[in-house]
Amino acid sequence: MALNHVQTGNHMEWTNNTGADVVSGSAVAVGSVVGVAFGNIPDGTTGVLATEEVWELTKVAGAILQGTTVYLDGNKEITTTATDNVKAGFAFTPAADTDETVRVKINA
Repeated sequence: MALNHVQTGNHMEWTNNTGADVVSGSAVAVGSVVGVAFGNIPDGTTGVLATEEVWELTKVAGAILQGTTVYLDGNKEITTTATDNVKAGFAFTPAADTDETVRVKINA
């Protein structure tokens, strides 16, 4: 193996400087990438974010079709609206208008 290999890249350490605690399982935007907190990350501390795989995330009202590109909005909810939001990935399964969550393959 190459000596400059660091890690597989499916997790990254992240320092929470948002001014609020991040709850385990919450999605956060780190630049143009979305990560999901593996555990609670209190403000001012460092924790681990997942940067791959499928996660069940809170969504805004409205149906989302399977395969649709989705985005993380400023309220940390999944939406189909691109404007002013960070691309989160795509809807791995469909979600009905009344569903509170959607399964998202992040960063895909």
